[in-house]
Parts: sequence; structure tokens; C-alpha cells
Amino acid sequence: MERFMMFNDRTVDSSLVMQLSDLAQTLMRRRDVAIQFAAHSGVHCVKPVVYVSHFWDGYPPLERETAMKSDVGLRIIGTYRHTDRLAVRAFRHAVESRPLSKLSKQLFTFAEDLRLEAVCERERPGMKRWFRTRRRLYRRYFTQQWQANRTRGAWADQFLAGMYLRLTADSPLDDAPLAPMADEAVQARLETLWPQFFDASSTAEVADWAFAVVELMKDVLPHDMVNAYTSLPIVEDDADEKTMTLQDLKRTNPLENRDALQEADGEAKRQVLPTWHRETSRAGGSFLRFELERGSRTEIISDKARPGEDGDQALAVVKGTSRPTARNEYGLEAQASFSEQPPAGNSAPYGEANRQADLVLLPSSPNLAHLEQYRAKQAAVAPYRKRLVRIMEQWLEHKRSAWRMNLPVGRLRKQLVSFFTDERPRLFYKKGEPTRRFDAVFGLLVDCSASMHDKMEETKTGLVLCHEVLKTLRVPHQIVGFWEDANEAAASRQPNYLQMAVSFHRSLEPSSGPAILQLEPHEDNRDGLAIRWMTEQLLKRPEAQKVLLVFSDGEPAAYGYEQNGIIDTHEAVAEARRRGIEVVNLFLGHGADDESTRRTIENIYGRFRVFVPHVSELPDRLLPLLKTWLQKSL
Repeated sequence: MERFMMFNDRTVDSSLVMQLSDLAQTLMRRRDVAIQFAAHSGVHCVKPVVYVSHFWDGYPPLERETAMKSDVGLRIIGTYRHTDRLAVRAFRHAVESRPLSKLSKQLFTFAEDLRLEAVCERERPGMKRWFRTRRRLYRRYFTQQWQANRTRGAWADQFLAGMYLRLTADSPLDDAPLAPMADEAVQARLETLWPQFFDASSTAEVADWAFAVVELMKDVLPHDMVNAYTSLPIVEDDADEKTMTLQDLKRTNPLENRDALQEADGEAKRQVLPTWHRETSRAGGSFLRFELERGSRTEIISDKARPGEDGDQALAVVKGTSRPTARNEYGLEAQASFSEQPPAGNSAPYGEANRQADLVLLPSSPNLAHLEQYRAKQAAVAPYRKRLVRIMEQWLEHKRSAWRMNLPVGRLRKQLVSFFTDERPRLFYKKGEPTRRFDAVFGLLVDCSASMHDKMEETKTGLVLCHEVLKTLRVPHQIVGFWEDANEAAASRQPNYLQMAVSFHRSLEPSSGPAILQLEPHEDNRDGLAIRWMTEQLLKRPEAQKVLLVFSDGEPAAYGYEQNGIIDTHEAVAEARRRGIEVVNLFLGHGADDESTRRTIENIYGRFRVFVPHVSELPDRLLPLLKTWLQKSL
């Protein structure tokens, strides 16, 4: 799909994010630590989340990786362990009502970070290289900012840049002018004040030092800072929850319309009406529904009540899903109810990002039109199929007829020179063994998202070719298309559909194949979920060599999957490879030469990817891979 406008075309480097996640989990000694990218680095005071700054995105790969690692190390070893949160909170509240509040916060943050860098280097000497790179990049940046803000007349920004350069200077010759806009008296007092930073040994002392510096400069700087170079490193987002009162929890949302029905004169007529409203027209449970959001106000007030009925959902019994334990006595009915639903818990078998995903397996039902289309594609790929099969059969025949030489046992060779020249001669040989069946199984996943609409025809042709080749070579395989229903997806449930085009037990039948033509582009795609599901299916197979081919454009997109989709898919691929499955991405059709697409696929699959602009090039790309995989299975 052509992307006409992209305001933020940053590609997530999944390998780097995995490194940062492993580093954060190791340093914090927790498995649930998450890495998120933000404008400024920080650490959450409640959630196990470490924020890495986007500031480093524009630097070369080596410097970017080192600087991002310094963010993680600084926030966990430094901020998380050695920053006084109460002092930071008190400082935040104190500067809100004072002038130059932005300058105060950023000066305090940079000063506290420099203090913590020294602490981290003492506790972890291996981090010295990271922080040297961090300071070098910041010094280069603030040298440019000092000149730029001087030209623009942004004195507060210029002062912060000069203070950072002064605090990180390696020698007196590197000193930058701190406050050229101030008079001599202020400059003299500032020259005696700024070195006191190196005597600060706690967060509170750094805050006092920042207060003193800003208090000295408040009459010199007419305006606060324009740019936001950093922010307070401790993130707190539960302030609103703490300030909620009982009345806030008991509040009733007003109606969207304020009209009221006019009271009509005359005799009231009684009429039995069904209890239906457009608010309840959608099928679903009505638990905890006690009010409507739309409707006209009326004068009807009734104290009548009716007896309950079995069909009332509001009075239904809510069945739990907790596991039975040995300490309680449960009846047979309770035990039966536990088997009806999966046990509740925090387990996410298909990854944390897919916790709310609901898998729906769709059967295949091809019609006559699909059969005719399949025969047409079958005839189109017949030359390529014959070529691939012929090359593979010739290779197998060569393997069968080739003699194995230099063996310790077998038939005696005629050349016996090595008996006199070698210390341990191997004088025997064996003829080739009879051809064996390939001990391999293939799983083919097809991305059926909307972004594949201009590639689906080429992909179907490639699938037909793969299916015909594997069927001829008698290699079992399974072809499944996957997509997510964007219209039905919500925070509590994301339905994901798996279209079974060719199953393992029918893959070698002559009539299998037309269901491939049922695969059509739909909406979203959750690649990590589909890869984990197919990994489960392949691990159940007895074959020794397992291969997973993913036909996708490499851009996972689904509900709540924008930020971590590439990371989740990369983790699914890495997990499958750790379990002995070869995972390769196949990109067929238009867009194979797009640089951003290539970069995205490389971030997910590494070097195991194949870009094929046209299906005619698929045999040349697929042949060496097939030969390698099938050779391992013999």
C-alpha cells in the first residue's frame, strides 16, 4: 500500500530494543521491566517502565546505541536507586509558583543526572564508556545551542547551555561564558556559586544549588526558557487518581440531549410496549447497566415493580473462572464449571501484547470459481515447478549415487597409498544409500491485511508454486492466512481470524490447493500472534526439520499494536528460532525495493528475508533455501 503522508516515519530497531529490555531487566532484576520511547528519558515511580529519549535517534548507530544504554543505566542505577523522590516532588511543587520554573526544572535535572553519572561509574565501572559518549554528544549539542540561542536572544536557553558546558568541562581552557548578559557583580557571584555543585552529595543538595543559581539569575533573565531539553526524570501519573473524591466516583453523566417532552392534556392511555431501546439494540450482556445516555425527560414517575424473570440478564449469576484448590470442597457442578472456561490469571501464552487477542479458526470452503482460478495459476507456475523439482531430484540422485570415501569400515579401496603415509589411514568406502523421504515440515503464514491488497495476487501465485513443489516432493505443509477485525477490536477483545487454506493432513492430496484462492486482504494484522500460533502447530509435528515461511509486507498494525508490534513480532521470531524452527520472511510483489520496508523487515527477521519483485524470480531465490533446509532433513 502506498503511504502518501507519514509525519513520524521512525522505524523501530527491534534488535536494539531487545538489548535495552534485557539490560533494564538485568539492572533492575525484574522480568517485567518495559522499555518505552519518549521525548525525554525517565523512570516511572510506580510501574516498571523505563523511558528512553528520542533525542538520540538522529545520531549514528554506534553512538545511538551507546547513548540509549546510558539512558537505561542512568535511570535504573542512578535515578531509581539514588534519587530522593520526596525531594524531587518538593522541588516540583516549589518551582511551580516561582519565576523561571522551566529553567529551574531543567537545570536541576541536568545537575542531578551529572551527580548520578558519577554514582553509576563508581558502582558500575563498565558504564564509564557510555557516559563519556553521552557527555561528548551533549557537549557538542549544547555548544551549537549556545551559539544559536545567543543569536536568537533566548538568554535562559543560552544560560542553561553554558552551565552544562561549564559543569562538564575537562579543563579550565574549555570554560564557556556562563552569563555574558549579566553585569560584573552577578558574574562574580556566579563564578563562586557554580563550583558548589561538586560538593552536593544528595538530591536535596542539588535542588538547593539549583534554587540558588536561579534566584541569582531571576533579575537578569527577562523570560523563561523556550526549549525543553529535558524534564524531571521521575514520572508520576497517579496524581489525578489521588485527588478523586467520593462524589467524583458517584457522579452521573448528563444526557447528551437536554429536551423534555411536553405534558399532554387528556386521558392517559395504557399501552404495553417492549422494553427495547436503541442503546440496547446491540447484542451483549447488560450487566451493571442502570442508566441511559440519550432520551427525552418525562414526567413519568412510578413506584411499581414487577417480579423478576429467568431471562433477565441483570439478575443473572456471574460465573467466576478461578482454579479449584485442595483446601476447599467443591461439588460436581462447580468442578464442571471450571472446565468450561480457561482459568483466570496473568498468563499470556501468545505474548503480553496479545493478551486480549481472541483466535478464531475459519475452515476452507472453495467453490468452482476458486477451482478454475487455481487451475489457471497451476498452469502458469508449472514451468517453475518442474524446474525446481527437477533440480531437487537431480541433487537427490547425486546424493544417492555418490560414494562416501575415507571411512573406517566398509569396502576396501584400490588406492592404498595412505596406508603407508597416514598415521591412522582410512581405506574404506561405501556406496550411496537409497533415497529417503524428506524429514521436514513447512508452515506458511499469509498476511491478509489491507496493506497487502496490491501484493495479494503475486502472493497467491507464489503460494501455489510453493504448494505444488512441496506436494510433489511429498513434504507436508500448512498454509494459513491471518488478519484482525478492526471493526470489532476493542481494549477487552481483539478477534483474530486464521483462514486454514491447506492443512497438514490434506497437504499431499491431489485435490488440495484451491482454498488458497480464498485468501483475500482484510483489515489489520497481528504478526506476532500468528507466528506464535504456527510455532505451536509445528512443534507438534514429528519431523526433524521445521520451517516457517511468512508472506508479509513486514508492517504489523492492529489495535494497541502500533508501538510494540515490531518488537512483539521480533520476539515471536526469536522464540521460534530458539526452539529449532527456521523462520524466513518472503516479500512478493510491488514495494520490494522500498528502503523503509526493507529496514522494517530486517529489524524483525534479521538477515533471513527474501525480497521477490515478481513470482518468476521466486524459483531462483527459493532453490538455495529449499536445498539447505531439505539437506538438513536427510
